[in-house]
Amino acid sequence: MRIVGTREDLLAGAKKCLAERGLARTTVRDIVAASGTNLAAINYHFGTRDQLLNQAMLESTGESVTRVLDSLPDDDDLDTGERLTTFWRKLIESFGADRAVWSANVESMAQALHSPELRTEIGAAQVRARAGLSEALGDNDPRIGAIVQTLIGGLLAQALIDPDNTPTAEELTAGIQALAALSNPTP
Repeated sequence: MRIVGTREDLLAGAKKCLAERGLARTTVRDIVAASGTNLAAINYHFGTRDQLLNQAMLESTGESVTRVLDSLPDDDDLDTGERLTTFWRKLIESFGADRAVWSANVESMAQALHSPELRTEIGAAQVRARAGLSEALGDNDPRIGAIVQTLIGGLLAQALIDPDNTPTAEELTAGIQALAALSNPTP
């Protein structure tokens, strides 16, 4: 049995509200209802609604980076194409299974445009993710992590907005391979 405290309940409620309602439409009453706490608890633990929501967004960003890195295959015997396809498949599945985490993450990225604190923290998380992606895909070249991370952002947007038309893992891997071939034409 897991015992959760009021602070954790507030954060869980705030993340749920971010995923379901977005920042602009989330009120303190929504958070209180989702967390099963009371209004005074927000002030006691976080000071303000915005500070609570900022913390929830930071945690959501951390959770999404973990989901990305957890999607990387453990099998070192796979060739690069198979590793990429396995990665994309697990990540796309995560978008559906953990929709709340990913929705809150998108909300966090949008809010980072207006919050230096969020921008700094999310930027640091992105650097960690790029390094982890490069290493896990068999090369420490940071350009690989940068490209894959960039693709993840677009793939996430597509998966959240129109999941039925999200590219498959196989399509993504084949597209990357085709793009690489275009980049290095043989004479």
